[in-house]
Amino acid sequence: MDESISRSEAAKRLKARFLQALQRDDAQEVHEILYTTSIDIDTVFEVEDRSRILASYKQGYWLPGYKLESSWAMGLHVSNCDFVTLLLNHGAKVNSVSLSGHSPLHYCITKESVDCAKQLILKGAKTDKRSENNDEDTPLHTAARFGLPEHIALYTSHGANVDAMNARSETPLIMATFWALSLRKQEYSSDHHLVCRMLLDYGAVVDLQEEDFKTALHKAAWNCDRTLMQTLLEAGADARIMDMNGCAPIQYVLKVTQVRPMGEPDVCYQLLLNHGAARIYPPQFHKVLYACHQYPRAVEILVNSYEHIKSTRKWRTAIPEFTYQQHRDFYDSLFAVCSNTPRTLMHLARCAIRAQMCDRCHHGIKALPVPLSMERYLLLEPTGIIY
Repeated sequence: MDESISRSEAAKRLKARFLQALQRDDAQEVHEILYTTSIDIDTVFEVEDRSRILASYKQGYWLPGYKLESSWAMGLHVSNCDFVTLLLNHGAKVNSVSLSGHSPLHYCITKESVDCAKQLILKGAKTDKRSENNDEDTPLHTAARFGLPEHIALYTSHGANVDAMNARSETPLIMATFWALSLRKQEYSSDHHLVCRMLLDYGAVVDLQEEDFKTALHKAAWNCDRTLMQTLLEAGADARIMDMNGCAPIQYVLKVTQVRPMGEPDVCYQLLLNHGAARIYPPQFHKVLYACHQYPRAVEILVNSYEHIKSTRKWRTAIPEFTYQQHRDFYDSLFAVCSNTPRTLMHLARCAIRAQMCDRCHHGIKALPVPLSMERYLLLEPTGIIY
């Protein structure tokens, strides 16, 4: 019994020694262990995973918080590029799956790991291998999630499917679009924007829908990400597609206008309307004022998309007194125009041209031989007063 315990303890210590050597990049120690001991090259370690990104095997289980900050992985999953090559040369399985369901490529989640990913692929790593857990992400999903342009280029050049769907029917494009906004920093990621442009250039289908029928444009609208919305719309995204709740992208901009001021919601509305988005149902326009009363430019763009819209008593109550006083000239012009009197002939001509253009307003109006000021007028550029 004592001999059995001592062997078990020795194996445990060797395992801990090996993990520590890998984590501190101690090449001499790693070489010594590999060449002088019989350690299992694919032994499983419990490693720190405070971000909880890779521990998806724990989803659906109740565990204390400290347990959620660790995960299980093999040496190949936690090593730097130099050690990855060494472990592979010693027989480590290039497509081995950790107990969290991830292959080594799924663990390449930093910009610095692209060389490691190249080594894995040269040794036979599968770029379309799905994680064996509830997510079923491919390495391309992971690269999109973390905004890694070089990894995207690498995986697609080695046959990765740009339209691969995970367990929630999310494509890499949908995933990159959603994660482009850092809620903690309230900033948009230029790397994620680049990833989306690359995926579209590689042939990603722009209007594929996830399990609740949202497209990438719905995700960009929820983030109020004007840059990605423009990218997707210019790539042919349909601004009228509704999700399972009957919401088109413009409804999602409306939901987040008050909490995403950095996204310039007025520009988001303008982009959608100029690419054929359906207008807000007129009897519900008071909800626009509830959401946008602090953003007169957004209200102006939305109002000017109608030939005529008549105000109701709900409109005035939707605008707080402080906001009304702050933007009194604008709101007085709004209520004056949205009465029983018709709009100007110039406005009606604008609406007639836009109706003919339909979802081609953005490009079609720019092709018209009209002055720049008229072009802006036709494209609903706000001026601060409604005529």
